[in-house]
Amino acid sequence: MKTCLSLILLALSTSALANSACDKPKNDFDGLYCLNKVYSQADKDLNESYGELAKMLDANGRKQLKSSQLEWIRQRNADCSYSDSRGFFVNLDCATRTTIDRLQFINDRKRECKSAGCMNSKLQ
Repeated sequence: MKTCLSLILLALSTSALANSACDKPKNDFDGLYCLNKVYSQADKDLNESYGELAKMLDANGRKQLKSSQLEWIRQRNADCSYSDSRGFFVNLDCATRTTIDRLQFINDRKRECKSAGCMNSKLQ
């Protein structure tokens, strides 16, 4: 029991340390690491919510949702990344904000489906 409690406390303190490190990153690479963690979670949440919405829609709605999502991806990439002779660059802050906004849009459509029925006209 004592060992189990110690492991739980260690896990909590490690998690708190990771969170505090992201609160005040020491350098740009630490900041990038933290931004990437937030973006990865937002992307995971978006993919999960997208799948849940797709299951609620009829065939036409799924087609519209996919088309809308592909357009959103093109726009996100155009707004938040570029390439030049030095390489490929991604603004993770932009990508994260854009992804969170899209997640909100998807969640709003899910809420509509649950309350008033799915409205395919709002998927674009």
